[in-house]
Amino acid sequence: MATTTSSSPHPSAEEGPKASNMRSLSRALEVFAELQRAERPQRLSDLARNCGMSLPTTLRILRVLQDFGMVSQTDKSYRIGPAVLPAARSFLENDPLVVAARPILQQVASQTGLTASLYTRLGFERILVARVDGEVPLRYDLPLGKRLPLTVGAAGKILLASSSDDELQQVVAAAVAGGHEEPGLTAAALRSRLPEPGAEYAYSADERATGVLSVAVAVPSRPGRRPSESISLTSPVEAANEETLRAGVPELRRAAGRLSELLEGSVY
Repeated sequence: MATTTSSSPHPSAEEGPKASNMRSLSRALEVFAELQRAERPQRLSDLARNCGMSLPTTLRILRVLQDFGMVSQTDKSYRIGPAVLPAARSFLENDPLVVAARPILQQVASQTGLTASLYTRLGFERILVARVDGEVPLRYDLPLGKRLPLTVGAAGKILLASSSDDELQQVVAAAVAGGHEEPGLTAAALRSRLPEPGAEYAYSADERATGVLSVAVAVPSRPGRRPSESISLTSPVEAANEETLRAGVPELRRAAGRLSELLEGSVY
């Protein structure tokens, strides 16, 4: 017997609620990400403005996040809640990238005497996911999980080296919106900061923090995919100079290659 396929007179009837649920989830994650970026607790009005949402919508989202412990409230300000700690612990203990990187970073830091760090790209930002301190401590505190712009610092710039003009425009817009760059920055100006496409490394001095030097290489990715991780060496100016940092590039490249090999074939 022939099989016939019936069509619903309202094909979007089931898709409507699903689309609405996904939109609500996306908005909640946007509010949560904005709280992560903030250096201090945020007022409801500031969150709503930065996320481009109405006050009632933002408040409803915050209340749901509070119910799950993802957000805490003090007086009229909101901040990240304690429920993120178990999630962060699980990530640091089980993520294959972090687990594979720790001994590699330890070896690099031991051989160079410099602070070795691993960053992963998340949208138009980068996040510090692993770090081993060098012989001389850095002048600033940079905790794991810190969101940073791609536009400054060697570890961010190396991930943008092969970006198109359209992507750079998006990166600039995100950096300006996040307060990391002045509104007048253009994609052309950003490209002038970046290493040439295919460059082995990126170098920075006094970019994200005064008196700090850094060099970074990209971790090789699978064929057809652009790199989304970078490894850097960082030092205060009193402990190293540009020549010292550049001399560590071969060791960085070996470390990036080892990390890529360890991750190859994994589910990462």
